Amino acid sequence: MAATYVRQATNEDLPAIKKIIQEAIDYLHEQGIDQWQKGYPGYEDLEKDVRDGISYVLIVDDQIAATAALHQGLDINYLSIHDGEWVNGVEGRYTAIHRIAMSTEFRGQRLSQKMISGLVTISGVLGYKDIRIDTHPENLGMQHVITTNGFTKRGIIYMQENGHEETPRYAYQLLIN
Repeated sequence: MAATYVRQATNEDLPAIKKIIQEAIDYLHEQGIDQWQKGYPGYEDLEKDVRDGISYVLIVDDQIAATAALHQGLDINYLSIHDGEWVNGVEGRYTAIHRIAMSTEFRGQRLSQKMISGLVTISGVLGYKDIRIDTHPENLGMQHVITTNGFTKRGIIYMQENGHEETPRYAYQLLIN
C-alpha cells in the first residue's frame, strides 16, 4: 500500500501545484462551471501561498496528488454571509480551506477525503476548532466532497475574482473538539 500523507508545500512543489490547478481550471471549464475561469487562482496566488506557509500537498506514493491552501485567521471573504450564519460568528477564530484541487492522475480515487482530513488535523494541531470552506453553487462534486467530510452548509458568501463581479459561493463549516 502506498504511503499517503499531507505536508506543507515547498518551492520545489510549485510546478506540480501549478499543473494541478490548471487541470482543475480546465476540468471546471469542461463541466460548464464558472468557478476559477477569470484568472484566479493565478500563479502568483500559488507562489504567495507557499511563501506564506499555507500551501499543502497530498502525497501518494511519493507523488503530489492534490493541493490546497489552509488560510489561518480572519478571511475577508467570510465577513459577510447571507441566508445563514457562522456558528462562531463572522469574526470567529478559524482556518479556511481554499484552492483545493486534485491531479487528473489521481481523480476518482476518493483521495479528496484524505486531503481534507489532513487539513482538518493540521487545523486542530495549530489550535483551530473551526474550519470553513466554500465552493461554487454548480460544483456538485466539491459540494459532495465537503458534506461527506462532515461540513455543514452555513449560507452563501460572495467572492470576487481578479476585479470581476462578485459571484455566490456556498459556505460550509466544521467544528472539531
